Amino acid sequence: MSESTPDFLPSLVGSMSEGAAGNPTVEMIEAAFRHHGLHYRYINMEVASADLADAVKGARAMGFKGFNCSLPHKVSVIQHLDGLGKSAEIMGAVNCVVQRDGKFIGENTDGKGFLESLKSLIDPAGKKIVILGAGGAARAIAVELGLAGAGQITVVNRSTERGQALSTLLVDKLQLDSNYVPWSGTFQIPADTDVLVNGTSIGLYDGNATMPIDLTTLKPSIVVADVIFSPPETWLLREAKQAGCATLDGLGMIVNQGITSVDYWTGVRPEASVMRTAVENALSLS
Repeated sequence: MSESTPDFLPSLVGSMSEGAAGNPTVEMIEAAFRHHGLHYRYINMEVASADLADAVKGARAMGFKGFNCSLPHKVSVIQHLDGLGKSAEIMGAVNCVVQRDGKFIGENTDGKGFLESLKSLIDPAGKKIVILGAGGAARAIAVELGLAGAGQITVVNRSTERGQALSTLLVDKLQLDSNYVPWSGTFQIPADTDVLVNGTSIGLYDGNATMPIDLTTLKPSIVVADVIFSPPETWLLREAKQAGCATLDGLGMIVNQGITSVDYWTGVRPEASVMRTAVENALSLS
């Protein structure tokens, strides 16, 4: 490769994962590049855990503008980066790396994608929010909601250790009003809840998978959001609609994650409709 990079040589971004397979993210981001005439390519790559350090070095050497990082690399990649964005530092996990002034900076767009989607229905500032789950998605969402000024976050989870750890993180790092509620038996949604978020994997690839929730406590005033993107209409969202609730599916989160990543890498904020259509096509939803 010559010292003088020709204008037609596309800049590269990548998706580093272990056991990578075809996924809608590739189609979505490539669609954004094409629509906006951006000379970039998004390449999905399998990277074994033992090879992660070399993969990051290779990305530097080849001039990558950045890359996405999926499990199991979201935490281990941090030691190979030059710095972290605010939310990534708080939650201790990275899913998007961006090259800024020659340095690889780790960001986390999981929660940012959800937050942008949620804001289309409600501003979380000052609101009382219940999050089901305490895994990676729930953690990212909780941190971004906290940074956005949520009034209170209740973490509901079967594992006391993980649930309490997330609630404690929100209190210690963000000085947020947060509490942990064990998910044992059928969960009753507090009457003053403004937003209910399913941050678990329940419903993924199974739109009929039920959750132990007391549906009589699902009031029309509650906004119900689900991180599940396939299928986009889960059991929870169907029940919420029947109860008169405003709902958000997981596709909005996926699309807004992609929008944020493309913006980080290129400085162009792509059109959401183009990316959502690409995701729906990739999942055979349209």
